[in-house]
Amino acid sequence: PTPQKALEFPIRTPKLQNRRATFLRPLAAVEAPEKVVQLGDEISNLTLADAQKLVEYLQDKLGGTAASFAPAAPGVAAEAPAVVEEKTEFDVVIDEVPSNARIATIKAVRALTSLALKEAKELIEGLPKKFKEGVSKDEAEDAKKQLEEAGAKVSIA
Repeated sequence: PTPQKALEFPIRTPKLQNRRATFLRPLAAVEAPEKVVQLGDEISNLTLADAQKLVEYLQDKLGGTAASFAPAAPGVAAEAPAVVEEKTEFDVVIDEVPSNARIATIKAVRALTSLALKEAKELIEGLPKKFKEGVSKDEAEDAKKQLEEAGAKVSIA
């Protein structure tokens, strides 16, 4: 028996100069102690209402105004007492679908969502029913416009 020759494959090195390092976390511009990083992470996860209460607490504790804290906390509103939360999430509610507009409304629902025919049909039965929840104002108004063109009565909450 003759010895079998081993197969040799050419070694290919990937071209790394065209690839971006998207998996690397960006380096912080300023090195911060772990305590500061942890506190910053906790603050960044606060709701707007909680952030407002934090600003008020710091004003009382440190005897300053929100404007004096603004450079240190740019995400917090400058005039603390006059902060009014603007609604950013809206619900689209289908109130009523006349019987002559059912098919057009089902088509509109399917165009706005990824629902199958059966699910879209079930959605417009037993109204009023929430169609979309927690969407932007533009998306809510666009959905309302399309559904009203199909003949449905729609409201935004």
